[in-house]
Amino acid sequence: MIWQNSEQIRHTLEAAFNDILAKRMRDVPVVNPALSVQAIGFNRVNGDWLGVLVTPWFMNLLLLPEPDSSWRGQQPGSKIEKHFPYGVFEFTLGHEAQLGSYALCSLFSPMFQFENQDAALTAAKAALQGLLGNATPRGLSRRDLLRGAIGNGKH
Repeated sequence: MIWQNSEQIRHTLEAAFNDILAKRMRDVPVVNPALSVQAIGFNRVNGDWLGVLVTPWFMNLLLLPEPDSSWRGQQPGSKIEKHFPYGVFEFTLGHEAQLGSYALCSLFSPMFQFENQDAALTAAKAALQGLLGNATPRGLSRRDLLRGAIGNGKH
């Protein structure tokens, strides 16, 4: 798939993962019924599209490749490292028929610590901002970043 813009990405991710929710995750006990699928913050970063995908069962940093991305043709399950202002993060490659190749870095799974969608979105936005160096408080550990501590008073 060739990604054109953040709106196309949002629409495609949300449709694909709502389909997964309905077909593969229905009645699975790790699903938080208070949450929904939402893709946020997708922008080009270091030659790929980066954002956060929130679902009722996980929250992941997600990379979508540009046509010339070096990892585009690698096998699902492979690992890649990506450099961001906050540090180096390991992503696992995946593939879905509706999306093609993507890379994910888990932030939360399962999602029961979030009582509603607003709380999950606040953590997602804060983690993405922190990863990109746009508001990372001093003394915040990488673990705190990945656990969504930015912006919720836990650091």
